[in-house]
Amino acid sequence: MDFAFLSRWQPQLLALLRIVTGLLFVEHATSKFFAFPMPFPIQPLPPMLMAAGIIELVAGALITIGLFTRLAAFIASGEMAVGYFMMHFPQGFWPLVNKGEAAILFCFIFLYVAAAGAGAWSIDSARERKAPIR
Repeated sequence: MDFAFLSRWQPQLLALLRIVTGLLFVEHATSKFFAFPMPFPIQPLPPMLMAAGIIELVAGALITIGLFTRLAAFIASGEMAVGYFMMHFPQGFWPLVNKGEAAILFCFIFLYVAAAGAGAWSIDSARERKAPIR
């Protein structure tokens, strides 16, 4: 079966990937700061986790709404790379063993979004359509 017909939906599917991933990232911040939907296991937050939570909240919200998406996704990707190697990798080489699969997926999804842009349904794409032609 030829799945080439899906290519016409690429901007919308990219937007869905961006929105869902951004919301999941925000969820990590709400766990750290508001104990929602579950409390973060380390309290009070040390400075590095506080910084991570701020990045997750701000970048996650920006990515979700599609504002400054490339920059926010690039920063979020870097945070996840640092988080993986600081928190997960020391627990073992294999991501399944060190529970780092989500960090790796976040890192590479955000890196892709930084390269691809926000896609449809974003403030960035609305701003590009309204930009004056030079």
